[in-house]
Amino acid sequence: MNSLDRDEAEIEASRAPLMDHLIELRSRLLVCVVAFVVAFIACFAFSAKLYLFLVEPYVVSAAFHQTVGPHGHVSPFDLILGTAGLIPVPDIDHQSVKLIYTAPLEILFTKMKLAGLGAVILAFPVLAWQLYRFVAPGLYRNERGAFLPFLVAAPLLFMLGAALVYYVMLPFVMWFSLSQAIIGDGVAAELLPKVSDYLNLVTALILAFGLCFQLPVVMTLLGLAGLISSSVMAKGRRYAIVAVVVVAAVVTPPDPISQLMLAVPMVLLYEVSIWCVRIIELRRGKEAAA
Repeated sequence: MNSLDRDEAEIEASRAPLMDHLIELRSRLLVCVVAFVVAFIACFAFSAKLYLFLVEPYVVSAAFHQTVGPHGHVSPFDLILGTAGLIPVPDIDHQSVKLIYTAPLEILFTKMKLAGLGAVILAFPVLAWQLYRFVAPGLYRNERGAFLPFLVAAPLLFMLGAALVYYVMLPFVMWFSLSQAIIGDGVAAELLPKVSDYLNLVTALILAFGLCFQLPVVMTLLGLAGLISSSVMAKGRRYAIVAVVVVAAVVTPPDPISQLMLAVPMVLLYEVSIWCVRIIELRRGKEAAA
């Protein structure tokens, strides 16, 4: 019996009536719901500290902005290293770093949104494992082996995109926003963001960067399915770059620095995707020759 016959025999042996599948689906969904609720409660308990953590890039940008003035210049590395805590940040009057809320329950709903986002991230290993265990019986052995690395690569790439947002993107965005203030002739038009608006900005950027950083995962899966080849990807590089620039312009704030911060990593990830698909093709060629 060859490996294909063994795989088909394993799948045939793992088949179950529809009711058994529904019962298994219910039990796995219950585990996912419990994991999410537990993570949500834990994140909500620390929602204030989590929000202060997310506000830190704004605080660092405000500190440097207050030091050099509205028309001063700050090195990009100072913003990045200051946010990362690798260099000292100028002392700042924390009364000048304010976020407001204008509705009675706005801060509560903001904490709940933050707890929900944190719960999804915290419970993702459980959610992904339950999904894998549900679909694994219907996969061939080599497909199960190929599926597992993506369960690790996807969250790592998402966290890489989120880290780029936190340590690089947000300090620049907030610095740019602070530098647009208009002060003079008895008029002061300064940034005073709402707590919900700031969280919406952070969430939108994290989701945009995190999802865009899934490009190697998506392209590699398409390569595994035989829907795309490395030669086609290489020939379409110029069109991919144009598409990347358009996506970066749509999902980032309307300034060229933010767009470049997303476009450049995505182009590099596209090149990584080409090599991943090429490795898959070489491996298939060796297996066919054997």
